[in-house]
Formats: sequence, structure tokens, C-alpha cells
Amino acid sequence: MILDAARLALANLFAPETRSVFWKVLGLTILALVVVWFGLRESFIAFAWPWLQGAFMPDLPQWAGWLTFVFGIVASIGLALGLALLLAPVTAIIAGFFLDDVAEVIEKRDYPADKPGVPLPMGQAIAGSVKFLGIVLVGNLVALFLLFIPGVNLIAFFAVNGYLLGREFFEFAAMRHRSPQEARQFREKHFSTVLIAGLLVAAFLAIPIVNLLTPLFAAGLMVHLHKALSRKDPGFALPQAR
Repeated sequence: MILDAARLALANLFAPETRSVFWKVLGLTILALVVVWFGLRESFIAFAWPWLQGAFMPDLPQWAGWLTFVFGIVASIGLALGLALLLAPVTAIIAGFFLDDVAEVIEKRDYPADKPGVPLPMGQAIAGSVKFLGIVLVGNLVALFLLFIPGVNLIAFFAVNGYLLGREFFEFAAMRHRSPQEARQFREKHFSTVLIAGLLVAAFLAIPIVNLLTPLFAAGLMVHLHKALSRKDPGFALPQAR
């Protein structure tokens, strides 16, 4: 079931509708990071750099002024590299506003007999994105501390991200058809299946560059998995389209 859902989700990444969503998400992500980079750089130059000069280099000779220029370039490059590490999580946050588009494409194309899902309200989508950012940051801070424990670091990365990503994306897919409480109950009932699917998402996340597609892959995977579990579990069966 999980492998079939993963195969269908991978195939969906190459659908024209999905590609258009990806380019929108990537473009907005890069734009956001560029704005943040300029903002931090200008703030550093305006406030932090004068203080550093006065505190550590008050008697810098005029001929050594080039050091200021070099330091500025190095700081700018370092800031850019630091922001590059945020590329994947920022992409995931922004993608949260477009996941309903991906889910709608899959449901209409692959499940025409089922009642269409209802997109999450904008307020709920924003709250979900903020919540997603918070739990990912906290989870990865825990995993970061565990990186210093040999034999635990890799397990920690997959365990933390597998659980968090599986939970959030499955409940997203489920809440298109169910109340938040019912979506949570459904996930808890099939905890092990959702966790294994989350581990697949975490493995996808671990691949550089490819991980930019993680939100779209995860959304597709969980839409298919939610449909499969709903058909398997009569207590959570979905209504058919009229």
C-alpha cells in the first residue's frame, strides 16, 4: 500500500499541473530568501559593523581599509550559505499554501468516483504552516543535539522527521475530507502505517536538491495513502461522488 502510494506520488511530480506549483513555490522561496538576505546584510552594516569597528578595530590604519571590504564580502557569503540551509524548510512552509492544488489534481484525476475534498480555509492553512515550521524546528534541534551521540544521529534524523512529516502531511490529506479531530483519530488508528510513510518522506528529504520537491511528494503520497486506508477501513470510509 505504502509503496504503491509512493510510486503514484513520484509519477505525480512530473504532471504538468504539479510542475507549475513547484515553480511557483521555488520562485517565492528564492524571493523570500533574497529579501531576508538583503535585510540582514543592511541591518548588519548599519548597526553591528560600526560597533565591531569601534570595539575591536578602533586604531585600524587607513591603508588597511581593504580589510573592511574583505570582511564584508566574507560575511555576505557566510550569510548566503546560512540561508541556503533554510532552503528546504522555507520551501516546505511556502508549499503549504499550494498543497491543496496538488491534492485536487490527484483526487480529480485518480479518484473521480469519490466526493471531492474541500480545501483548507486560508486561516487554517496559515496556522498549519506556522505550526509545521515550529515542530520541524523543535524536532530538528533535538536531532541536532543527538548528532553528537555516535550511532544515534542518523536514527534521530529519520525518527524525528519521519514522525513529524508523516503526521502533518497525513492529517493535511485527511482534513480535506474530515474534521481535524476525526483526521487525528484516523492517523492514530493507523499510526504504524503513517509512520512508515513518514520515514519515506524523511528519506526523500535527506537527498540534496531533490528535497526541494519534498512537500509535493509528501502531499501526493499521503493523499494516495489516505484514500487507500479509507477504502480498507469501513469505519472511516469516504462518501462517493453523486
